[in-house]
Amino acid sequence: MKQDFLNKHLDVRIFAQSSGSLAGENQLAMFGRLMQETQGLGAENALKWSARGESRHDSAGAEQIWLHLKIDALVPLTCQRCLLPADMAIAINQSYRFVDSEEMAELQDAQAEEDVLALGPDFSLTELIEDEVLMALPLIPLHDRCPVPVKLEAVDPGFDAAFEEKRQPFAVLAKLKIQKPD
Repeated sequence: MKQDFLNKHLDVRIFAQSSGSLAGENQLAMFGRLMQETQGLGAENALKWSARGESRHDSAGAEQIWLHLKIDALVPLTCQRCLLPADMAIAINQSYRFVDSEEMAELQDAQAEEDVLALGPDFSLTELIEDEVLMALPLIPLHDRCPVPVKLEAVDPGFDAAFEEKRQPFAVLAKLKIQKPD
């Protein structure tokens, strides 16, 4: 599969009705918003994906359009404990049911177990893949075990001395009283 495929729009209805299947591997550099999250790290890392379309009929006999998406990637983020790069393994296996309009998608999405999206002529598989990876990123990335010892407390030796002086505000006045001019 050519890497430029993801830049094209996908007709999800035709893809599902023909039980289409696509798979690819792209570098993280292809996904702009994801590169912002990684601060440019891991641009050469591979993001593997596969998409499969399916057309089903519900109990009333109406056609349902489905897209099944799998994504695997190793995304470098900054560990919030040691501040070094930490590779986060992302594995996504998500199914989407498509409906005819945004209004229907909004109404049905709240009650459905699966994600409900609206069919449209400008559906971008690239954006869906990037959105899913971004949503799967941890809020606070951490190594399981940081590669360097982490200092978990900060001590300022001058802090205590300054604090002691401030605790005795009349000590300055006492010094002035002792040093009376003759």
